[in-house]
Amino acid sequence: MNKFFKIFLYFLGALIIILIGTYLFFTIKWNRATAANMKLLGDSAPSLTIDGYTFRDLNKNGGLDIYEDTRASVEDRIDDLLGQMNLEEKAGLMFINMIGMDNDGGFLESPIFSEPISFVLPTNTKMVARLKMNHFNIVQSPSEEALAKWNNNIQKLAERTRLGIPVTIATDPRHVAANDFGATIPTPFFSKWCSPLGFAAIGDTVLMHEFGDIARQEYLAVGIRLALHPMADLATEPRWGRIGGTFGEDAFVSAALTKAYVLGFQGDSLNHESVACMTKHFSGAGPQKDGEDAHFPYGKEQVYPGDNFDYHLIPFTEGAFPAKTAQIMPYYGIPIGQTPEDVAMAYNEYIITDLLRDSFGFEGVVCTDWNIVTEASLDEVRAWGVEHLTESQRISKLLEVGCDMFGGESRPDLIIDLVQSGEIQASRIDQSIRRILRDKFILGLFDNPFVNIDDLSIVGSDQFNAKGRESQRRSLVLLKNNDDILPLSSDLKIYIEGIDNKALSGHASAVKSADEADIIIKKLKTPFTERNDYFIEQFFRQGQLNFTQDEISGILDLSNAKPTIIIIDLERPAVFPEINDAASSVIASFNSSDEIIIDMIFGAFSPTGKLPFQIPSSVEAVEAQLEDVPYDSKDPLYPFGHGLSYQ
Repeated sequence: MNKFFKIFLYFLGALIIILIGTYLFFTIKWNRATAANMKLLGDSAPSLTIDGYTFRDLNKNGGLDIYEDTRASVEDRIDDLLGQMNLEEKAGLMFINMIGMDNDGGFLESPIFSEPISFVLPTNTKMVARLKMNHFNIVQSPSEEALAKWNNNIQKLAERTRLGIPVTIATDPRHVAANDFGATIPTPFFSKWCSPLGFAAIGDTVLMHEFGDIARQEYLAVGIRLALHPMADLATEPRWGRIGGTFGEDAFVSAALTKAYVLGFQGDSLNHESVACMTKHFSGAGPQKDGEDAHFPYGKEQVYPGDNFDYHLIPFTEGAFPAKTAQIMPYYGIPIGQTPEDVAMAYNEYIITDLLRDSFGFEGVVCTDWNIVTEASLDEVRAWGVEHLTESQRISKLLEVGCDMFGGESRPDLIIDLVQSGEIQASRIDQSIRRILRDKFILGLFDNPFVNIDDLSIVGSDQFNAKGRESQRRSLVLLKNNDDILPLSSDLKIYIEGIDNKALSGHASAVKSADEADIIIKKLKTPFTERNDYFIEQFFRQGQLNFTQDEISGILDLSNAKPTIIIIDLERPAVFPEINDAASSVIASFNSSDEIIIDMIFGAFSPTGKLPFQIPSSVEAVEAQLEDVPYDSKDPLYPFGHGLSYQ
């Protein structure tokens, strides 16, 4: 026994030594890599004072260049900087990738288990110093102070590059009240609002504009200058897993809200107080074959059995373009049978050149969706229709059809090789560089990219959250109210499932079982199919829309015992006829908080929201719908626009 114990201790000691040694080896390796990257950088930009004005000497040459002169026109500044940029700097400018930070606003320079993204991305210093990149999608939100501090740190790092080109920080949506990881980035310190579907349920462009303006101010405070939103796609296919980010299935509602959204973020025209919008996904995602998403090989086809391609353009032609959206992102899908070549939107000459550039006259930046050129660490490349092309050939084709930036990639070497080999002309690269630089100059990033980390009181302010709560109230849709059971009185005993007990505080007393209750309140999520073949499937709620028989039986047991109020948080149009029939009341929520839902149930306000899509009556009705056509569900359980109010 003692011998065995000694062997075990030797083994354990050896294992500990190996682990410590491995950790030290990689720590030294990572530190050396960071140090090597930092050696590529120069000094910070000194200030120049000329004629009473202060300027940043970004190229550190002791003189005032035109691109550094805030008094010069944007076009003159672009011309001057473009003439000073080398090929490596131009190539780096054309890529945008996700980026990480530590919890204190420092750089993420080594893999850490608390930040899984650190295992799959290049480090901060590598992307800025070595790859010459300066567009990043920040995917974390430890605190407003940390975000603001990180912005200033990364801008100081960029300032030390040869020409001091500032960083443009981008983000996916961050303002939905209920966290929906994968569709939004949970950011608890920002004001909390309903989902885009909720805004469609409200249908108020004034409130939509107010949201854009408030979100703009919160983004500006922490340094975010590019919104990778809104989604101007249409929810015409109810199974599609990204419906929750849209403004519903009506193209004209979507157009009006998209326009107000962009104007709220950008203003009447892009300026130094704007957050630029990258509206997506041209020429309209949504009509996905069988509702499968184009992130995955099984969902690469967008189909138009109703010959309704043009309907999906309306949110762009009547919304994003009149609002002068700064940038556009095409989707992954192949618009089957709609263009001369069946290839994905970003690779499609008809979509990008003929339609977007020539027909609609869009002169802004076109950025691809993520990882359509090279294979990601955890997912295959989404180069639908051009899988046979090499990485270099894909970049070449994207440039030929009119794309400017490449999302989710950190491969400037591909562009460098194409230009040096003569396959792509330098003049074509310069065309994209002009578009990209134009946004940076207009946003004022060359003049002052820093934020005041000592004054972040505007972030998540009481005033902003009050408007967010208004959106959560107004977006609630009362679908059913048998015998005017709602609003409830406060003398009732309530049994709740799926809702925090604290939400009942001040309204009624909660009991521990349905048997003790006068009323049951149960909250449900939209059903979906769990899939795990691809890493990012875990972030998609797609597939089935109907509840399982076991789920239905459990709900019916409750509703048959006591009057039951059903709340469904609708990320997609769920199928629930049996549940609807048994419930005394049904409420549709679009990411409203539990407290606000309970307020409505007890009559603090009367619901006014209207459904932004049809609720189908059966799985068969869903399967019979045409993917590209709105309002075509046979005998819907509830029609588009349905919504009750209290008497």
